[in-house]
Amino acid sequence: MTDTTSRFSSLPDERGHFGPYGGRYVPEMLRPPLEDLTAAYAAAKSDPGFARELARLLATFSGRPTPLYHAERLSGMLGGARIYLKQEGLGQTGAHKINHCLGQALLAARMGKRRLIAETGAGQHGLAVATVAARFGMACTVYMGEVDVRRQATNVFWMRQLGATVVPVAEGTRTLKDAVNAAMKDWMWNAADSYFLCGSALGPHPYPMIVRDFQSVVGREVRAQIMEAEGRLPDLLVACVGGGSNSLGLFHPFLDDPGVAMVGVEAGGHGTDTEAHAARFAGGELGVIEGYKSYFLQTPEGQVRHTHSVSAGLDYAGIGPELAYLHDAGRVTFTAATDAEAIDAFTRLMRAEGIIPALESAHAVAHALKAAPGMRRDQLVVVNVSGRGDKDIFIVAEYLNDQDWKTFLRDMAEGKFRDEIV
Repeated sequence: MTDTTSRFSSLPDERGHFGPYGGRYVPEMLRPPLEDLTAAYAAAKSDPGFARELARLLATFSGRPTPLYHAERLSGMLGGARIYLKQEGLGQTGAHKINHCLGQALLAARMGKRRLIAETGAGQHGLAVATVAARFGMACTVYMGEVDVRRQATNVFWMRQLGATVVPVAEGTRTLKDAVNAAMKDWMWNAADSYFLCGSALGPHPYPMIVRDFQSVVGREVRAQIMEAEGRLPDLLVACVGGGSNSLGLFHPFLDDPGVAMVGVEAGGHGTDTEAHAARFAGGELGVIEGYKSYFLQTPEGQVRHTHSVSAGLDYAGIGPELAYLHDAGRVTFTAATDAEAIDAFTRLMRAEGIIPALESAHAVAHALKAAPGMRRDQLVVVNVSGRGDKDIFIVAEYLNDQDWKTFLRDMAEGKFRDEIV
């Protein structure tokens, strides 16, 4: 192990910086609660009892470890590397988000907080927060852009059934970035009894570190599972990239292994040659937004630019600071998959393996479909299927213009099946 590689896993520094990225750029009112959180997390990390309780909850409540599945049929169809899928969708709430939500809820309870505040885009983080709030007996408020409330209606329904208050955000683009702003404002005024449960590896220090640490259970499991299955480490890791929680969860335990390549797949939307995408490394610029320094898609005036993705969870203008650093250092390579490529990958994985991925995860699958055929048959690819696709039924059916589904929805709205259902 060289000094060049060993530096990656030792970050951030004590001020929360990953090279020039990260940090803490917040109003004075938020500095004390962030300092309290930093101290509380440091104490929890050094407490074996905290680690034992989190491990117990991850195993008994969330169902870890999730399987690492050899996609034999898909690999055979592509004719190249052997593809393994880390099936995070088989955990509680159907996505990787439960990992950091359990960790942060346990931390919030340790700090004596009685209420959780969260932001969400695809709804999987909001669903996981509502779930852990119910588990720990806490009140819960979830902020969600109006656009995402509509396109992720199933998750909104379940959040409310779990007892959470879901607040549609009508400002700005009415998507994830606006939900983040609203949640941070709430926390600023209610920090005494509330905990802001951040949904990705971004925001002001210490959140990028906290979320990454709790998500790293994914990569640690993959490391053990691939060694058991193949007797060696993988050649390539692939994950979709919104803020960075699932990608860093997979990548971080392998950062000091120079023989393991890593690719993060951003949302290419309608194409990176248009403005209808969310690929920060295809036009993003350095900025300080929402409490941290990183790459953001911005207008010439420095305002956050509108983004687009068929997947609500990737439809975000910024990227976590650690990923920005790893991009510049050349440790992680980034690419983008378009909406069309993600939908194609979604369909191909379903029909090849019987696995329905989240649209976010389908972006990572899309890259694997391109990369694997050009690799040797003895090489190994691990794709983080960060969630399952139940939540995306409305988006996929609309994208594919499925007339049977539209007829069903119309009949349901008109109450034609009421006597049969109720």
